[in-house]
Amino acid sequence: MSQTADDGQAGSVTPPGPRRAKPRHRALRRVLIAVAAVLVVALVGAGAYAWTINRQITSNIHRGIELPADTPTPGAPSATTSAAAQEPRQTGVLNYVLLGSDSRDDADPSDGRSDSIMVVHLNKKRTNAYITSFPRDMYVNIPGYGRNKINAAFELGGPALTVKTLEELTGAKMNHVVLVNFDGFIDLTTDLGGVTVPNKTAFSSHGYDYPKGNVKIEGKKALWFVRERHSLPGGDLDRAENQRNVIKAVVAKGLSAGVISDPAKFSAFVGNLSKHLTVDNSLSDAEIRSTALSLRLDASDIQLLQAPLAGFGTANGQSIDVVDTVKMAELGKALQDDSMGAYVAKYPQG
Repeated sequence: MSQTADDGQAGSVTPPGPRRAKPRHRALRRVLIAVAAVLVVALVGAGAYAWTINRQITSNIHRGIELPADTPTPGAPSATTSAAAQEPRQTGVLNYVLLGSDSRDDADPSDGRSDSIMVVHLNKKRTNAYITSFPRDMYVNIPGYGRNKINAAFELGGPALTVKTLEELTGAKMNHVVLVNFDGFIDLTTDLGGVTVPNKTAFSSHGYDYPKGNVKIEGKKALWFVRERHSLPGGDLDRAENQRNVIKAVVAKGLSAGVISDPAKFSAFVGNLSKHLTVDNSLSDAEIRSTALSLRLDASDIQLLQAPLAGFGTANGQSIDVVDTVKMAELGKALQDDSMGAYVAKYPQG
């Protein structure tokens, strides 16, 4: 006969209750809770960090540049140019036209001159960047105006005409344009505590000495490093090289682990950089963020080049740089079809 709960015997059945957790299980649960808490704090912190970076960009960057229409350039000399012009600007590769202005007005840097013209190319994988300078004395066709020095495109039609000129010259689509107040950009060297750049020729300028070799520069010393040309044997070509080196040094240090890991320092860097940039109206904040997050490169992945020249000459009584049309066609193809690595291997100096 079975026993019941009220028969007073020791064998009575006790209703089931909560099991007492074993010490090992309690410890494991505490560890998991602690890890979860750390992850939550980290995610909240990362979200706040991202929000701060986003605010620095959106509240400081300037817009107002209209890109030329995505249509073939009338009278363009090559079929390659026309084909590229019909493609959408948003492609796997990204080509940014970087124009350096000497304007003192961050809100309207287009009121100055553009003594610096570069194309910054990002490959599809975002693992390499290529910065190519186009010397201001390159003698090219400026759409609607005829042949002139490439620097005249900015004076005649601003950033839009400069973009159009580069597209016709190279046959490659330029996705976006960024106008930089160079004086303001140089201020970033101070924000970063100085940057170190290679200097192949010793020179002096405005009371500052720049010995041959690696030189640490910031502030005014950095400004005259990128402005000086008369003391350099290669004149504008050497100055353009110095400008490329400073841009690479600023970007590399700004994206270095030491700066990115310091939220206050990195936020200040992004905010101050944005203040000195004017971009085209089609470059949205969302695209800036997505492109920045897609980058997988460091200083060693940034290549510096010069657009190809065949030599020097004169036109209308002025000194000019003569374009190497064969190599320029190869450069344009590389910019368009993501083969810049092969181009650099073939022409290490551009």
